[in-house]
Amino acid sequence: MTFNASSRLLISGATGSFGKAFIANLLSRYPEIRRVVVFSRDELKQWELQQIYPESRYPQLRFFLGDVRDQARLRRALERVDTVVHAAALKQVPAAEYNPFEFIRTNVLGAQNLIEACLDSGVERVVALSTDKAAAPVNLYGATKLCSDKLFIAANNFVGERQLRFSVVRYGNVMGSRGSVIPFFLERASTGVLPITDPRMTRFNISLQEGVEMVMWALEHARGGELLVPRIPSYRLTDVAEAIGPGCSKPITGIRPGEKIHEEMITASDSFSTVDLGRYYAILPTSGPSAPTAYCQATGATPVPEGFAYNSGSNPDVLSVEQIRELIRQHVDPAFQPV
Repeated sequence: MTFNASSRLLISGATGSFGKAFIANLLSRYPEIRRVVVFSRDELKQWELQQIYPESRYPQLRFFLGDVRDQARLRRALERVDTVVHAAALKQVPAAEYNPFEFIRTNVLGAQNLIEACLDSGVERVVALSTDKAAAPVNLYGATKLCSDKLFIAANNFVGERQLRFSVVRYGNVMGSRGSVIPFFLERASTGVLPITDPRMTRFNISLQEGVEMVMWALEHARGGELLVPRIPSYRLTDVAEAIGPGCSKPITGIRPGEKIHEEMITASDSFSTVDLGRYYAILPTSGPSAPTAYCQATGATPVPEGFAYNSGSNPDVLSVEQIRELIRQHVDPAFQPV
């Protein structure tokens, strides 16, 4: 897909880490794009983004205060929009355990509000962001995102004659994003102590740019109904600590509520409806035009073996300590030096 002078796009949650990176990439690639609606509920973050993108230089940007909990506001924001990237979510695991229904309101009911508004407007493409925590979830955040994923995939059943397709992208920890372990360790390194929850713990790793590229790929290639998963490396939490603070003490504090030792993006139960696209896997509906057999015939994808699972602990692509350091310099802090 190539955006052009008639393209109109809305990004929900556009003032978050992903949204800002996506906007920068979009405007760099397609400066002629007609409209980009920045939809989010935080006026301070919108004001800060407006300082980076003043109206005099970026007249295509529209800053639209609103909440995905408010369907009427979404409908207004979606007028004459043809493409939607849904990044709005509450995502802090401990906050979800303490405030469960607030997460349900935003992550589940907000997703359905967006779906309903898209079905009643001229939107043609929707890509929603998910998380590895939605695969076999053990915390409420992951459970709400799994519900959201199911809603977006099922929405393809209701498009009728509309030129509208819904897809989802699922990926792991975004390097350098707010609340993730690398910024936490970078901040704590000066204290000489890097607490480790469990020495066996592993996580998937993806850069913001790779996340943006994946969404761009989905907007161009997704047929509707896919839950796309990238091939990305993993890291051991102990290696992240060693990369950042080799001279720091590393006490073991114990796993926190709602955490897994290893994250999953594809479970063995998903293997019967998962196909390999090369750069990405796609978990597909079990029936309909995007079912595995029809999808493979249309795209050239190949089914994964029965029992296949994609787990950060068994992933053969594991980052070394030096690779982690180089990625931190590349994506988080160019001046980074181990402590």
